[in-house]
Amino acid sequence: MFRYLPLIAKNCWRNRRRTLLTVLSVAASLSLLGVLVAVYTAFYLSDTPPDQALRLAVRNKVSLVFSMPEAYGAKIKAIPGVREVMAQQWFGGQYKDDTPKNLFARFAIEPEKIFTVMSEMKVPEDQKTAFQKERTACLIGKDLAKKLDIHLGDRITLKGDIFPVTLELTVRAIYDAPENNETLFFSRKYLDESINGAMKGEVGMWLILADSADSVPRIASAVDEEFRNATIHTKTEPERQFQLGFINSMGNVKGFLLSICAAVTFTVLLVSGNTMAMAVRERVREVGILKTLGFTREAILGMILGEALLLALIGGVIGLALASALCGMVRQAPAFISQLHTLSIHPPEALACLALAATIGLVSAFVPALGASRTSIVEALRAND
Repeated sequence: MFRYLPLIAKNCWRNRRRTLLTVLSVAASLSLLGVLVAVYTAFYLSDTPPDQALRLAVRNKVSLVFSMPEAYGAKIKAIPGVREVMAQQWFGGQYKDDTPKNLFARFAIEPEKIFTVMSEMKVPEDQKTAFQKERTACLIGKDLAKKLDIHLGDRITLKGDIFPVTLELTVRAIYDAPENNETLFFSRKYLDESINGAMKGEVGMWLILADSADSVPRIASAVDEEFRNATIHTKTEPERQFQLGFINSMGNVKGFLLSICAAVTFTVLLVSGNTMAMAVRERVREVGILKTLGFTREAILGMILGEALLLALIGGVIGLALASALCGMVRQAPAFISQLHTLSIHPPEALACLALAATIGLVSAFVPALGASRTSIVEALRAND
């Protein structure tokens, strides 16, 4: 088939409008498919970072919306295998306005524990000390500081929604981490001192650091068992599983992604199949001439399949380029899901998409190509364009 490559390329370009539309259709479908595959891989197939593999999240068993008593922290710390436990409270609220640029995650934490529990954070020692000593200090991610044009010493005002308070914070430290560099952290004591009423002294979530990965399942069971007879029950799970649970709370995300991928694949298969059927119908007489000149059935079948394969691969390459650009846009967009901050198409996903494009091209062209190759010379030459 490779010796007929110049003829295959020329046949692809004989109807330029149809070729262009076919390539663009495949490219558009593969770009969407590439992004969906990247999202699915990031959520369900990517490896857990070593630091995150040692962390567990403890929340109210009923819902993340409901809090837990502050006294739970000491009981969790006493469980064998727990190196450290840190209270964490989602603050939400508003910074300046509600434009997408100003939307980012905000958590009240315990400054003296955060660098132990989240050891992947890299912060200069002088900044770390300043953050831990000052009650109104805050710690922000490097990417967030760059996006908001914030520097050390700048003031940040957060207007609460869940907590009806306005917090005045000073940037004392900027961290860098492999993932999730767009979060702001500040002292939970400062938040607790600023509020009154039922929410005072409550904790939204506990973050546990285990002494080893082998201890994680045992600690999860032990924490939930500790509060099995308490008024407020807990649900403890590895941090990665907790993040996936948060994603799945929006619905069956895995099923949604897979169904969209299947729909896109079926659609592009129909488009490619219709194109190849039209192309073969227009060239029935040409097939008869080729057979008259001595071309075998196998050669004709190979040329038609090669044409479909070439169009599908060109569309696939363009689609992957578009998908990479879309992944870059997602990485720059505001998102509270850490996996989306590193979303990209890796070589295995790219090869899988190209293999799918090639399969679609071959499958869509096989039936019309087989029919054309079996057409007798007399029938082919009698055919009208």
